[in-house]
Amino acid sequence: MKRGSTPDFEAYAGDLFGEIMLADTAAPAAARKPLSRFVPGLAISAIAAAAAGWLSQNYGVPIILAGLLLGLALNFASGDPRTHDGLDAASRHGLRAGIVLLGFQVTVMQVVAMGLVPFLGLAVVMASALVAALAAARMTKQSPAIGLLGGGATAICGASAALALYGVIGRERIDQAQFTLTLVILAAASAIALIAYPPLTQMLGFSDAQAGFLVGASIHDVAQAIGAGFAVSDAAGAQATVVKLTRVALLAPLVTLAALWIARVQPLAAGVGRSKVPVLPGFILAFLALVGANSAVSLPPEVAATALTLSKTLLLLAVTATAMRTRTDLLLGLGWRAVMPVLAATIASLVTALGFAEWVIR
Repeated sequence: MKRGSTPDFEAYAGDLFGEIMLADTAAPAAARKPLSRFVPGLAISAIAAAAAGWLSQNYGVPIILAGLLLGLALNFASGDPRTHDGLDAASRHGLRAGIVLLGFQVTVMQVVAMGLVPFLGLAVVMASALVAALAAARMTKQSPAIGLLGGGATAICGASAALALYGVIGRERIDQAQFTLTLVILAAASAIALIAYPPLTQMLGFSDAQAGFLVGASIHDVAQAIGAGFAVSDAAGAQATVVKLTRVALLAPLVTLAALWIARVQPLAAGVGRSKVPVLPGFILAFLALVGANSAVSLPPEVAATALTLSKTLLLLAVTATAMRTRTDLLLGLGWRAVMPVLAATIASLVTALGFAEWVIR
């Protein structure tokens, strides 16, 4: 039936209750949902994200942690159906766009310049975080997906990696409360590391190269890892930047392997979630494309700076919206076991990075 035409009631003569006619005539209306439906959810996410930015700028609160806590405090807003479309768009599309834009911060030359020995050490640190998280999840009788989320996020770049991994693990395997708690623990661990690791490197008498490797290889969040390096010295900050961005560059292969591994180890029931796991999710392909473009063409520093600001803004929106959609009663009911994968991965990455910096890096 064409839009705007009068229904042919004779065609529905056998439709006793009118379901066929109602479905046919309602379909065009459903397809014309106004874009304004996104405004309430996006607006409240943006207000909370702006408040998190203000707290970070004026009181030094880690911005991701502030966004998470404000989102949890405002989670009653998700009880209004008018916010659902906007919150969903911010948490899904915001995180993908934010991760894609991180590609402007990484080049192949940075990874090559790191050198073979530090790169192998970084690989060992990342592997130790993953193994520790998976072991902790198994020991506390949690699913492999929870261990993969905690270990992978710790190994790469904290909240950004957690958002990327959650995109391929799926909410069918990890509920919203567990995911949000993981983000909170990651943000808190990064904040503690920013304060504690620089004095630790000085107490141990580490050189700039050793200190830069330690903080770059073991602190989750990009900004805090680099900040901790520069808190030691400019040379340590430069080394931490290279090490940390190398971890970010490994986001794509980790997410790809995670998607394939979790589909085999913890498959979904037939008809639930994705029917097929992609070899490379679309946003990871876009991330790799930007890394390639950034490596092939020398872009103005202003482009990278603008992309970083936009990426941080989108990821903050995604984290805040995710927290708003979380039921705090479920979050509080998770218990101590839910903390263990991230805690185990954090300790493992610190110990491994310390050992490598002490005995290998000079």
